[in-house]
Amino acid sequence: MELLSECRHLQLISIDSFAWWDWRRWEKEIDWMALQGINLPLAFTGQEAIWQKVFKSFNVTDSDLHEFFGGPAFLAWARMGNLHAWGGPLSQNWLDQQLAMQKKILSRMIELGMVPVLPSFSGNVPVVFRKLFPSASITRLDDWNTVDADPRWCCTYILDPSDALFIDVGQAFIKQQIKEYGDITSIYNCDTFNENTPPTNEPAYISSLGSAIYEAMSRGNKDAVWLMQGWLFYSSAAFWKEPQTKALLHSVPIGKMMVLDLFADVKPVWQMSSQFYGVPYIWCMLHNFGGNIEMYGVLDSISSGPIDARTSDNSTMVGVGMCMEGIEHNPVVFDLMSEMAFRSQKVKVEDWLKTYSYRRYGQSNVKIQKAWGILYHTIYNCTDGIADHNRDYIVEFPDMSPSSFSSQFSKRRSISIARKHPRFILSEVSASLPQPHLWYSTKEAIKALELFINAGNDLSKSLTFRYDLVDQTRQALSKLANKVYLDALDSYQKKDLSDLNFHTKKFLELIVDIDTLLASDDNFLLGSWLESAKSLGMTEDERTQNEWNARTQVTMWYDLTKTKQSKLHDYANKFWSGLLKSYYLPRASKYFARLSRSLQEDRSFQLEEWRRDWISYSNEWQSAKDLYPVKATGDALAISRSLFAKYLE
Repeated sequence: MELLSECRHLQLISIDSFAWWDWRRWEKEIDWMALQGINLPLAFTGQEAIWQKVFKSFNVTDSDLHEFFGGPAFLAWARMGNLHAWGGPLSQNWLDQQLAMQKKILSRMIELGMVPVLPSFSGNVPVVFRKLFPSASITRLDDWNTVDADPRWCCTYILDPSDALFIDVGQAFIKQQIKEYGDITSIYNCDTFNENTPPTNEPAYISSLGSAIYEAMSRGNKDAVWLMQGWLFYSSAAFWKEPQTKALLHSVPIGKMMVLDLFADVKPVWQMSSQFYGVPYIWCMLHNFGGNIEMYGVLDSISSGPIDARTSDNSTMVGVGMCMEGIEHNPVVFDLMSEMAFRSQKVKVEDWLKTYSYRRYGQSNVKIQKAWGILYHTIYNCTDGIADHNRDYIVEFPDMSPSSFSSQFSKRRSISIARKHPRFILSEVSASLPQPHLWYSTKEAIKALELFINAGNDLSKSLTFRYDLVDQTRQALSKLANKVYLDALDSYQKKDLSDLNFHTKKFLELIVDIDTLLASDDNFLLGSWLESAKSLGMTEDERTQNEWNARTQVTMWYDLTKTKQSKLHDYANKFWSGLLKSYYLPRASKYFARLSRSLQEDRSFQLEEWRRDWISYSNEWQSAKDLYPVKATGDALAISRSLFAKYLE
C-alpha cells in the first residue's frame, strides 16, 4: 500500500472543524481515517499544555502565556505566529483537558496502525523572551490583519533558527512530548517560513536556518524526519526561486525531510521544482479555504493528478494526502481522494460516479446518475485555477458604499443581462465590487437539482440523499441571491426606489427561505457548533469564553473598531440555519434600509453610519447567549420542492 498522508488537521482549517470536538467525535474521525487507509495523521491537539511545561523551564510565567496563547477557536493562527492572545487566555482546565484528549487521540491512532505526526518548534516565542534572553536574536513580525496594528493581538515574536537558544527550546519541546506520550513517532511538522520569509535570500543563510531547525528536532529525537508544507513555494514564489528552494530542501540529509505539495490539486509545485529537487513529497489536495460551505471540486485533477505525479520521470512522490482548511462538506471529493492511495491507474470519473451514487444512496436510480453526470461537468469540474472561497453576497456582504462602484456599473450590468449567461453576471461588474467565484453554468446545475427532486420519492428515506438535496438547493438559491443583490445595486444606481425595494425584499426573503431549508438537516445547524463549544467548558466563565470564540470565528473573526470591520470578517462564513436569520439577515436589512433611505432623502449613502450600526450589532451578537436548535425540523424534500417552484422553475 502506498503511503497515505492525512493532513486534515494542518493549519487554519483544522480549527474551523475540530475546535470543539469531544472524544466521541474524535474517535469517529480516527476510525474514518483508518477505514480510508490513512496512516500518517497530523496530531496537534493539546500542544499548548506541552508548551506551558517547556516555557516554564525557561522561566516564562502563566501570566506571560496568557498573552501568548490564542483562544480555543484561534489556536491554529497563534501556533503559526499570526496573532497572540486573541480569544484567550486559555484556562488551566482547557490545557489539561486538551492534553488528556491528545493522549486518547494518539492511543487510538497507534492502536489502528497509524504513525502520528507531532508538532515541533518553529520559533514562535512569548514577548517576555526578549527580557529573559536579551542577547538572543528575536524578531518582531509585521502586523497580520489587525485594523490598527493593535499590540494586544498583533506582531508576534520569532526566535531566529540560527540562534543557539532555538536548538535548546526545540529539543526541549520534542523531549517533553516523548515524556508525555512515549516514543511513538519520528515525524515532526515545522513550518517556520510559512508566510514568513527569511530576512535575506542568500542561499547559504537559508541553508543554515534549515539545518538549525532540523538539528533542534534531531537532538530531541535522533530519528527525526521533518515534514514541511510546500505552500511557501507557491504563495511566496517571488522569493523562493530555485537557489533558495534548493538551499532549504537540501539543508537536511535526503530522506530526513518530506514536503507536502499542499495545493497539488490546483497548483502542483512538483512540476515547477523538478520533483522538489529530489526530496520526497506527498501529493496533497487542499480543496477548501475557511471551512466555507460551497459545493466545489476538481474531480478530474484528483482522479489523475496523483497518477501523473507518481509515474512521472524521476518521481520522488511517496504518498497522497488531504490538507483542507475545513471538512464536513463535499463528500464526493473526499471519497474519490481517499481512493487514490490504492489506485495505479487514472479513474474514469463518469463511471466511478455511477458506483458512488449507488453506494451513497443504497440503490441505483437513472435520474440520480444523470444528475451526477451534470454535477461532474459543472460544479465538480472547476478548471479556472482559482482557490475556492465562498464569497456569495449573503455570507460575505460587501463592506462598501454604492458610490464607490464604477460609474460604468449600470452600463456593464445591462450588457451582462443581455447575454443571459450567469457567468457574465459576475465577471463584468465593476472590479471594485467583490465577485463571488462562479466557474460553471448555473442553468445546468439547476437541471441536476431538478433531477434530484424528481427522484425524491424513491430516495427521500436516505440521509445522504437528503443532505445532498439540501446542499444543492442551497447552492442554487445562493447563486440566485448574488444576481438579486446586483439587481438591487443596479436599481440604486438608477435611483429607482421601487425597483430597489422589490429586489431588497427578494434578497431578504431568500435568506429566510434558505435558513428554513438548512434547518431541515442536522448538518447545517448553528446550534450544534455553539453547544459543542459550550460543552467543553467546565465553569460558567469557560462556557461563555468558548461560545464567544465559536460565534466570533464564523462571523467577524478578528480585530475591529467601532467603524472598521475586521479585515477577516466572514473568512470562515457558514451556511448554517440560525446564522442566516440572526446574523446575515439583520446585516443585509440594515444595509438595504439605509440604501432606500438615501434615495428617499436624496443624499449619499452614509457608509460610516451603517458600519457603526452593524459593528455594534455584531459585537452584541458575538457576546449573546441565545439558544439555537440542535435537531433538524421540517421535510427537506418538501421544502426543496417548494423553493424550486418559487425561485428556479
